[in-house]
Amino acid sequence: MQGHAWCSSLGGTNFIAGATAPGSRRSVGGAGRWHRRVRRGEGPAPYVWRVSSTPSQNRVDVDRCAGERDALNQQLDFQRATLLRKLEGLDDEQLRRPMTRSGLSLLGLVKHLTSTEHGWFLSIYAGLPDPPPYGADPSQEFRAGLHDTTQALIDEYLRTCARCRQVVSVGKLDDVIRTPYGTSANLRAILLHMIQETARHNGHADTIREEIDGTTGY
Repeated sequence: MQGHAWCSSLGGTNFIAGATAPGSRRSVGGAGRWHRRVRRGEGPAPYVWRVSSTPSQNRVDVDRCAGERDALNQQLDFQRATLLRKLEGLDDEQLRRPMTRSGLSLLGLVKHLTSTEHGWFLSIYAGLPDPPPYGADPSQEFRAGLHDTTQALIDEYLRTCARCRQVVSVGKLDDVIRTPYGTSANLRAILLHMIQETARHNGHADTIREEIDGTTGY
């Protein structure tokens, strides 16, 4: 399948994540940082995910009067940032803890959405030759393996989203591509799909987070 030639130069480049919301009691924005909690007499405590305090990385409300292109991009960024908010303040064990019979975890959701962003924007739409970030076996997309560190999984999600923003920024909503599933789709449809895909999994993240420590809302 042929992609858009103008995107070929993006293949080996990592772009800085774009802006993605007003803080709340456990606010999470774009790029995150790791903080280590050390209590006197207890030694090193587990790593805990915290968001960057840089204002430009915080989640922002969408402009509900924006034009179509801006509205689609803002809605997707809002959902991306909402996913990251669900990781705020949890340690590695909590983030990878299986919470359903199928083994779904918060990090599993991050891993899956990384693969989905890569698949739709970089592979299917842009036609970049980059291999899937976590291999070709879809059953592994939802599982945080022993060698998948929390920081690496979140960093890969941020890098992938940033590259996808760059691809979208130079495309047109009416660009039509042929999907591996035998159907045609334009960039508009792909953006809409990724909004609903990320929002759907944010619902899963809501439930998982509440089960872990009782935190609700977003």
